[in-house]
Amino acid sequence: MAIENLQDALLEEMRDVLSAEKQITKALKQMAKKASHEQLKEAFEEHLKQTEGQIERLEKAFEALDRKPRSKHCDAMEGLISEGKEIMEEDAEPEVRDAMMIAAAQKVEHYEIATYGTLCAWAESLGLDKVAKLLQETLAEEKETDEKLNSLAAEINKQAQPA
Repeated sequence: MAIENLQDALLEEMRDVLSAEKQITKALKQMAKKASHEQLKEAFEEHLKQTEGQIERLEKAFEALDRKPRSKHCDAMEGLISEGKEIMEEDAEPEVRDAMMIAAAQKVEHYEIATYGTLCAWAESLGLDKVAKLLQETLAEEKETDEKLNSLAAEINKQAQPA
């Protein structure tokens, strides 16, 4: 598909982030199983439910643009998730692995915040209010998740420090 204007770019990035969200759902299931800290496990499980809702929201945004929700493989997310998988396989103390998984999860969140921030700006610039509103809701959730991870990191990082 030739990208000839900002709306084409918006659609292309929405396809990319749809792929990213689908990849994240699989990764969050694994991370929840591997987390040793109960609140971290719950945070991953909660974000999994949120991500499923974010996929539905993206599908609605495609529909608002009279497009079928199709994804385009997100290489960036594949790389971030690959790093996360390596961390889960590390021979590390549980608290240290939890701290490392939070770091990996925050890389994902920051990628999503950057992507949704751009998508929101583009949708607003194009006057696509319904699409912008859907994307802004997801952006707010991603920022909230990042804050939750920051709070958990403060506690878990202390537990992971040398004795």
